[in-house]
Amino acid sequence: MNIESLRKEYKRSELRDDTVDPDPFKQFRNWFEEALRADIDEANAITLATADGQGRPSARIVLLKSFDKKGFTFFTNYEGRKSRDLKDNPRAALLMFWKELERQVRIEGRVERVSGKESDTYFDSCSLESRISAAVSPQSDEIPSRRYLEEIWVDKLKELKENKLFRPEHWGGYRVIPDRIEFWQGRPNRLHDRILYLKKGAKWVVSRLAP
Repeated sequence: MNIESLRKEYKRSELRDDTVDPDPFKQFRNWFEEALRADIDEANAITLATADGQGRPSARIVLLKSFDKKGFTFFTNYEGRKSRDLKDNPRAALLMFWKELERQVRIEGRVERVSGKESDTYFDSCSLESRISAAVSPQSDEIPSRRYLEEIWVDKLKELKENKLFRPEHWGGYRVIPDRIEFWQGRPNRLHDRILYLKKGAKWVVSRLAP
């Protein structure tokens, strides 16, 4: 295996100063809509990186469920590792990579929980099976076996019968409120385009970075 020889020349597109939107959220929406039109599988998959109080980093894939000028929202267990990290260090980085478009977006900022109403609305939109999983899984804790997890899932399903399953207190949403967003477009000869949006007060300052 010769990993060093694995190379790809990026030629699909470009990111020009005269066409990039001055608003990073509009620029993100433009790219996200292009990713959807390109029929990319799970175009909303995004890497979430956190760090605990000692600075130990951790990264995993989550699903972006909404975005607007307030920030970028995902949902998770409030007692899992990512949530424990965010309690100690309420800042995070998001990385979205669309291989088919030779693009990535990097987002950094502080993190806060969304309102209970927002979490309830999203929870109620999920399938019953997914809601049960969210309710019964002791996320990030050690469990004795796969069978144990399946049994508590079935027990919860039987317990419900015709009763409504409400969102558990240990589950809900987070919003990453960005102060730095970077758009990366692969280009030939490794001369990639990098456009940085940096929050300065109430304004976003746009600049170009060397690859």
